[in-house]
Amino acid sequence: MRGKAVVVALALCAPAQAATVSVSVRTPDGRPVENAVVTIESAGTRPGTAPAFAYPPRVTQKDIAFNPYVLLVPVGAKVAFPNQDKVRHHVYSFSRAKRFELKLYGRDESHSVTFDQPGTVALGCNIHDRMSGFVRVVATPYADKTGASGQVSIAGVPAGPATVRVWHPQALAKANEFAAPLTVAGDTAQLVTLRIEPSR
Repeated sequence: MRGKAVVVALALCAPAQAATVSVSVRTPDGRPVENAVVTIESAGTRPGTAPAFAYPPRVTQKDIAFNPYVLLVPVGAKVAFPNQDKVRHHVYSFSRAKRFELKLYGRDESHSVTFDQPGTVALGCNIHDRMSGFVRVVATPYADKTGASGQVSIAGVPAGPATVRVWHPQALAKANEFAAPLTVAGDTAQLVTLRIEPSR
């Protein structure tokens, strides 16, 4: 599949000091894109503002796969890696944002890793080469990950100039990420379209 389009629909709601930004990520033929991480970087972000995601900071090994395939966490998050398979796993990453190794451990065992730098951390297993996953670590409080609907809504974004970034693990772009400027206003709506070429 080629020629994915990242359609960023910005629905900006009153009051003017903050807005809810609704983002839809879809292919050119209208299909939703799952596991796309959307972040908004705003000059109006208050120091110390931290994101709170609805899902737990956990990557489970089950059915010889990482679940979820993409986990979104804030800088400083402690992520658990429980093994629910009947076989042992050896989880590792050589990524610049976090290098670590969790040596062989079996069913119902768990280890944790603290992710202290923003960026993308690619996961692998030394025992099962087909296993792959990603931890996306963000420094902005305005971030979310698309589900099956290909949509996110990010609340409380300060009014003013900002940058929206869309990352997907198969995007054929520098660091698998595209960015576009936007102006957040409480009483306007904007549409930004980004085209990406994902690998198969």
